[in-house]
Amino acid sequence: MIGPLDGVRVVEMTSWMAAPGAGAALADMGADVIKVEPLTGDIARGINRKARVHPDSPDIDGSFTVDNRGKRSVAIAIDRPDGAELVRRLISQADVLLCNLLPSRQQRYGLDPESLFEVKPNLVHATLTGYGLNGPDASRPGYDVMAFFGRGAITERLTMPGQHALQPGSAQGDHTTSLAMVAAILAALRVVERTGEGQVVDVNLMHTATWTMAADLSSVLIDGHQPSKRVRDQRLAVIATAFRCSDDRFLILNMLEPRWWPLFCETLGHPEWVDDERFATLRARFDNMTEITRKIDEVFASKTSEEWSKILDDAGLIWGPAVTLAELANDEQAAAAGVFAEIDAVEGTFRTINVPMHISGADIRPRGPAPSLAQHTLAVLREAGYGDDEIRALDDAGAITLASGDSF
Repeated sequence: MIGPLDGVRVVEMTSWMAAPGAGAALADMGADVIKVEPLTGDIARGINRKARVHPDSPDIDGSFTVDNRGKRSVAIAIDRPDGAELVRRLISQADVLLCNLLPSRQQRYGLDPESLFEVKPNLVHATLTGYGLNGPDASRPGYDVMAFFGRGAITERLTMPGQHALQPGSAQGDHTTSLAMVAAILAALRVVERTGEGQVVDVNLMHTATWTMAADLSSVLIDGHQPSKRVRDQRLAVIATAFRCSDDRFLILNMLEPRWWPLFCETLGHPEWVDDERFATLRARFDNMTEITRKIDEVFASKTSEEWSKILDDAGLIWGPAVTLAELANDEQAAAAGVFAEIDAVEGTFRTINVPMHISGADIRPRGPAPSLAQHTLAVLREAGYGDDEIRALDDAGAITLASGDSF
């Protein structure tokens, strides 16, 4: 099988997780992704918990690997004129520039679209930011907790009255936005193929968040009315929430259609609820939501999640477990669906997460571990046409860093 992006070269100037995650997906699809890092490296190196394949093996930065696997690392000081010129030369030989530099920094180093189209007229210039390339906040730094969850109204919608603001998990908004960036780059490459003209791709965390919130936001855009928050005893359907079992595990039910109610009552051993005037209709159940919810809670609290899982499955009801990360890592269905992949590295063979897309006849998989800082500086500069004397001069001037052990 072929990689969908075999032959495509990407110069990536990114940090943290959102834009690097997009670069990892492009590398998984076969693109040659050259990660240009500052001399001190991407700040995301080593910030998250590390793990070991074996107790006596070296640490593995699993999080950094997810977002940077299969890339080649070049360390360049872009704040030096010779460093910035070196980056422009690499870009002139690439198909895509993927970056998360704010527009002001792009202009400072001659990496803005107008400047780069002069050296590469058919370049896909892709920038991932917190808030977009235009408007009063275009230069505002944005992490996903602020730009995606906060500015995208997700935190407010998920935080119930009286609770502290929701604390999201690491990089959830980042990785959601990564996929939007991948889609935009692929579409832009198609436009370039048809027109021969360079394209500017603008993807941001806030906009991606609004897409995830579209079901609610779309109505607000029409009438301006802020929807109320539906706390647990004010939801649209009684059996569209999570219930706690006797082992303190939650099962999530989502049966919005009234047709499920009789079967649900029978399954729980309370067929009398079907004809009880307090619960017989959708409206009646809504008006008596607190009471019927309490009754259902008591029933679920009488058995373990494992016992209820079998009961609900046997009845053909719609439900799902609230699993832990450790359980997800060993989920048989996740494995069968191609969620996981293996990477061979000097630290040993370990599992990671596949990019969530599968194409028949296409080879989409991690191409290797994340590179060490500056691991490929020498090789990439030689490919770009630099002679060893020029490379040595750049190194002596502090414009680049070579990998330990590199020799001419």
